[in-house]
Amino acid sequence: MTTATTPELRTPPARTGAATAGSGAPAALPSLTGLRWMAALLVFGLHVHNFGWFGGTGGRLVSWAFGAGATGVSFFFILSGFVLTWSARPRDRALAFWRRRVARIYPVHLATLAIALVMAYTLAHLARPTAKQTLGNALLLHSWWRPWWQTLNPVSWSLACEAFFYAAFPLLILLLRRLGARGSAALGGLSVAAVLLLAWSDAHHWWTYSIYSFPAARLPEFVLGAVTARLVLLGRWRGPGLEGSLALAVIGYFMVPQVTPGYSATVCTIAGFALLIPAAAVADLHGLPSLWRRRRMVRLGELSFAFYMVHLLVLRASTEFVGKKPHFGALAGLAVTAAAFTVSLALSWGLYEGVERPARRLLLRRRRPSPQPDPAPVRSEAPAPARD
Repeated sequence: MTTATTPELRTPPARTGAATAGSGAPAALPSLTGLRWMAALLVFGLHVHNFGWFGGTGGRLVSWAFGAGATGVSFFFILSGFVLTWSARPRDRALAFWRRRVARIYPVHLATLAIALVMAYTLAHLARPTAKQTLGNALLLHSWWRPWWQTLNPVSWSLACEAFFYAAFPLLILLLRRLGARGSAALGGLSVAAVLLLAWSDAHHWWTYSIYSFPAARLPEFVLGAVTARLVLLGRWRGPGLEGSLALAVIGYFMVPQVTPGYSATVCTIAGFALLIPAAAVADLHGLPSLWRRRRMVRLGELSFAFYMVHLLVLRASTEFVGKKPHFGALAGLAVTAAAFTVSLALSWGLYEGVERPARRLLLRRRRPSPQPDPAPVRSEAPAPARD
C-alpha cells in the first residue's frame, strides 16, 4: 500500500480556510487518513473473497461487496500523489525527500518481508523464493518483472510502484510549480487519457504480460493525485462536494465487474477517487462535516499501512488451519474472517507502535554537531564584529 502511504500532514494556516501557494505550512487533512483505512479494508475484503472462505449466498454477497476491492490500491496511488504534493516542502532537496520516504515505508516492508521468508520456509504450501526474487523484493524492484510480482509478501508489489513514484516526484513537483493552474489541469487530463489508453491496450492484449502491477503504467494515477493537490493549494479546485464525489466513487466501484479484469478496473474508479480525495481535503479545510475524520477512523488510518502489509500473510498462514477455499457457511465464514481481521489488526498495531514509528524517528533523527570549545578570550580595542 499506500502504499498507499502518507507522510505526517502539517498544521496550518490559512486565513480563509483554504491553503494557497506561499501561505505557509499546509493544513492537516485528517479525513484523508480515515479514507486510507477504507481503502485498506477493501483490499482485505478482496483477499477474503479470493481465499474462498464463504460459500453459497455468503460467497455471492462477499463477491458483490469486495470483488472490486483491488481498486483500493488505485485509491492509494492517487492519494499518495495528493498527499506528497500537499506536504511538499519549499526548496526541499531530493535526497532529503527520499530519506523521509525510505524511513516511512522500509521498516514495515523489511519486517513483513522477514515474516514472509519465515513462512516460506516453514509452511509446506508456500513456494520458497530464489535469492534473486528475495533481493528484488527487498529492493522493491520485483514489480518490474511480472513473474516476480507476487513473491514473498504479495501486496508489496504496490510498494515497488510507490518507490518508482518517489523517484520521479522531485521532478514532478518542480514541473507542477512551473505549470500553474491551467497547465496542471492539462497534465491531469493527460493522465486520465493515459489511463484510458493503457486500459484499452491491456484489455486487447497489446502486451506480453498484464500491466496491472507495472510501475510505469500506474504512474498516471499518482500524477493525477498530485495535480488535484496542486489545484487545491492554488485555490483553483472546482469539484463536487464530499457527498457527491463519494456517490461517484461508489458507482464507479460497482461498475468494475462490467469491464475486463485487471488494469481496466482503474477506468471505472479513477474519476470518483480523483474527486473524492480533494473533496475530503476541502471539507477539512473549511470545517465541513466528514465521517472520515472521526478519531477512530483517523486512528485506524494510521494503522492502515501496517494492516495492508501484514493482512495477506495472516490469511496465507490461516490456510494451514482452514484449508484452501473451504466455502464455509455464513456463520463459520464470519467467524474465521473476524479472527483473521482481529489478528491482522493486532499485528498492525504492533508493527506501527513497535517498528514503524520508532524506526522512523531513528532514521530521521538529526545528528547534533559536536560542541566546539570556546576560544580563548583575546583582548582587543577593536569592536566585536556583528553576528547574524
